Amino acid sequence: MKVLVSDKLSDAGVEILKRAPGLSVDVKTGLAPEELKKIIGEYDALAIRSATKVTADIIEAASRLKVVGRAGIGVDNVDIPAATKKGIVVMNTPGGNTVTTAEHAIAMMCALARKIPQADASMKAGRWEKKIYMGVELMNKTLGIIGIGNIGSIVADRAQGLKMQVIAYDPYISEKAAERMGVELVGLDDLFKRSDFISIHVPRTEETQNLLNMEAFKKMKPGVRIINAARGGIVNEADMAEALKKGLVAGAAFDVFSKEPTESGNPLLELDNVILTPHLGASTDEAQENVAIAVAHQIADYLVKGTITNAVNVPSVSGDLLPKVQPYLELAEKLGSLTSQLARFAPKTVQVRYAGSVQDLPLEPMTISVLKGVMEPVLGQGAVNFVNASVLAQDRGLKFNEVKSSKAEDYSNLIEVTLSANGKEMSAAGFIFEGREPRIIRIDRFFMEARPQGNVLVLSNEDRPGVIGNLGSTLGALGINIASMQIGRDKPGGEALSFIQVDSEPGEEVIKALSKLPHIKTVTRVKF
Repeated sequence: MKVLVSDKLSDAGVEILKRAPGLSVDVKTGLAPEELKKIIGEYDALAIRSATKVTADIIEAASRLKVVGRAGIGVDNVDIPAATKKGIVVMNTPGGNTVTTAEHAIAMMCALARKIPQADASMKAGRWEKKIYMGVELMNKTLGIIGIGNIGSIVADRAQGLKMQVIAYDPYISEKAAERMGVELVGLDDLFKRSDFISIHVPRTEETQNLLNMEAFKKMKPGVRIINAARGGIVNEADMAEALKKGLVAGAAFDVFSKEPTESGNPLLELDNVILTPHLGASTDEAQENVAIAVAHQIADYLVKGTITNAVNVPSVSGDLLPKVQPYLELAEKLGSLTSQLARFAPKTVQVRYAGSVQDLPLEPMTISVLKGVMEPVLGQGAVNFVNASVLAQDRGLKFNEVKSSKAEDYSNLIEVTLSANGKEMSAAGFIFEGREPRIIRIDRFFMEARPQGNVLVLSNEDRPGVIGNLGSTLGALGINIASMQIGRDKPGGEALSFIQVDSEPGEEVIKALSKLPHIKTVTRVKF
């Protein structure tokens, strides 16, 4: 079997692949998309980092491909639905660069506190400006961490070693887990008010996009310093620049940006009280070697032994059962993702109910698929896979259980997911149509039949004449084409729920415009 390494991988990783019995390895980096498309049909495995884009076109041409291994956590450069549809396993290495990214955040915080890059530049320009570069101590300062997952928890540990007081905002982690880290959980506004330094460690999602904006900066403690080594777009860069100019924020350190590479018009490039690095979070010799070795072992183990490790699209199911189980895994994950994106609360409990013939199949991988779907919109694509989903759920105090139902249903197979917390609930149910196609048949109390795919707008509204017409004309005026629309209602003239599939991802201006229409209660973007 042939393995193609299309991005720069450490020699140690390539050597592992070469030593695996029955494998031959070609290293061809810097391929243009058309060049990759031309040769990919020869290969059984593809090892990549972030440069290679494994698009639907590439996957279509990959007639022999069995596995794509990503050296690193992010898999946004792989078309996972296309790979899954073709039966290609996509693996990543989620733990390989957590320490190095956390250390980079700490290094940026230290440099920010003592203005080290600015003082260095001044010295090299022949100046001795000791008074200008007065800094602050880290000891006894309060560090507010937004997100204490894998990387945030390491930052917390290192900051405690510097004798800092650590507080954190993370609605998806339990108080017990925070206590074990020695971290105080607080609300986001409380974190803003109390923190001398703020370090961000959450993925970029709809919830976290522009999380730190001018409104947030005005709530912060005077003299606060902000570090972002997570993802670009979580901090509004224009608002950040304005807050720095006005003195609302004393300084900032950024390793990630809304557009990478950064463009000349980025306002942060012009400010002296900002430290910038070109996305170096995972750029250490150790981290690159760790992820290369890990992905090489994973690819070799899969091709030689059939062992699946850290797959983002396939759980551990025997080869003969996988074709039967696969449609239910897809449905389960999409139900989890749908309920997670629609819930206006952080869930504490996930219940999965199975009815009909689906009960005759292995249920554990389906429940894990639900958990993956629930947590991925929160933690980001690639951070949750079929190996770590249940562990991450437990770490966040998320209770989950599966129920077999003997209740008579209108469908021969049914999966229902219910999220709950503090008396609030969000549920959705679905079934497999004609043995292969997932369908959503209910969201909360509203019945419909909808395909869970692509970009969707879910609206709750009063059931009144003219609502659908207003929706269509408003979306048309904004250049958003409707692919399909499903509507469920509790009773004529009562409440309704609209499930609108659109051809392009709707931006914030679309949400605002729809929210202002008569009789519309809520508008939520959902992405499958």
